[in-house]
Amino acid sequence: GIVPDNVLRPLVEGNVLSLLLIAVAVGIALARMPESDSKRTLVNGLYGLQNLVSTLIHWLIDILPIGIVAFAAQLSAEVTAGTVVTSIGKYVAVILGGNLLQFCVVLPLFLMARGLNPIRVARAMTPAVLMALFTKSSAATLPVTIQSAEERLGVDSRVARFVLPICTTINMNGCAAFIFVTSLFVMQNGGVEITWGTMIMWLFISVIAAIGNAGVPMGCYFLTLSLMSGVGAPIAIMGIILPVFTVLDMIETAENVWSDSCVAAMTDRDVRNASPRQA
Repeated sequence: GIVPDNVLRPLVEGNVLSLLLIAVAVGIALARMPESDSKRTLVNGLYGLQNLVSTLIHWLIDILPIGIVAFAAQLSAEVTAGTVVTSIGKYVAVILGGNLLQFCVVLPLFLMARGLNPIRVARAMTPAVLMALFTKSSAATLPVTIQSAEERLGVDSRVARFVLPICTTINMNGCAAFIFVTSLFVMQNGGVEITWGTMIMWLFISVIAAIGNAGVPMGCYFLTLSLMSGVGAPIAIMGIILPVFTVLDMIETAENVWSDSCVAAMTDRDVRNASPRQA
């Protein structure tokens, strides 16, 4: 059912998984197209569509307080609140625990494997991580991330200005964790049976979807909301996530920027080590 037999059917039926598959195929085709006026026109049209959607999302954020009240009313009418509320603590603990595990254990191990001191890298990139924590936007933090990497960490400017913008777009570790855990949480509390096959499938979906997520506040929330709507899950449950999402978004964005910083530091080390051998 993921592979559509008609290009328009996923749009009509709201099948988000099929739309993701089509988006990947279109992206690969665009990358392989030769440079021409038609390709530039198509790309400019896609950028215009992205700006249009961004404007609509900002309007949606402006009326979000009304939406929170509506979600709460619908939740109290349709969902057994006691069952969901008792599990929200475990849900928050799983997301925060996953992000902290990656922040404090996984990424430092990668740095040490490359011969880098995690404490030194963390001290140098502290301004960028703190900026991400309070802005909740890896895109808005990008100038500070580049500046910290070049001036405080000593990363070559050519490496920093190539790696960090790419990482800001595709290296969404915290977002992937949020999509995965939230999707399972919503489906489980909506009565959907969660099997190992379901978890593995949503693991891949979360990683792929996070790559296309915008580095803006609440980007993960709206992306997860669209995925849940596409599979027919009870999206009213996501209403109880909103009061705690600000804290989750702060931690996830900081973890994303820290991950970007580690990639830049490791890439710079690899480039420096390879240069003498190439010479």
